[in-house]
Amino acid sequence: MRTLIVTEFITVDGVIDSPGGGSHPRAGWTFKDVPFAPEAYEIKGREQVEADAMLMGRVSYDEFAPIWPTMEEFAQYNAMPKYVVSSTLANPEWNNTSVLRSLDEVARLKESDGGNIIVHGSATLAQGLAAAGLVDRYHLLVFPLLLGDGKRLFAGGATSSLTVAEQETYSNGVVKLVYDVVR
Repeated sequence: MRTLIVTEFITVDGVIDSPGGGSHPRAGWTFKDVPFAPEAYEIKGREQVEADAMLMGRVSYDEFAPIWPTMEEFAQYNAMPKYVVSSTLANPEWNNTSVLRSLDEVARLKESDGGNIIVHGSATLAQGLAAAGLVDRYHLLVFPLLLGDGKRLFAGGATSSLTVAEQETYSNGVVKLVYDVVR
């Protein structure tokens, strides 16, 4: 069985909305409001190397597909299989992208042969995956900010017990928390 990892930039109050840009009033909070510390992003490079597939929701696909293929630092993501959970996307244009129509299809993907499946962004999808018991691990970079409102990672009533697999605090106040879901 493959490991499904949800990876997020998240604020102390649980907001994951628009960390690099987007529609949130404080969009870009990861680089506008917190000093850059390169060591805090080590996990992002590791995720790309260790992942075998990327899973995302339709909104994240629409945001990533026009930009990520042009970025050299995402070469491995651009080459790997990508899956979009969507009831409306018909013909994805991003290289090596397939559409899954349901969480049941995600469960079948998890049961297939292969390595880690990484989920970036995709608040609604991450919540659905958690509620369905499909998430195995969380990679969280917690930013020392309170945004008050916006899309949150943990909502919708899903509950899980977690164990800490890794933790580290960086000079800019960002905290890396890696949690395994207890089954």
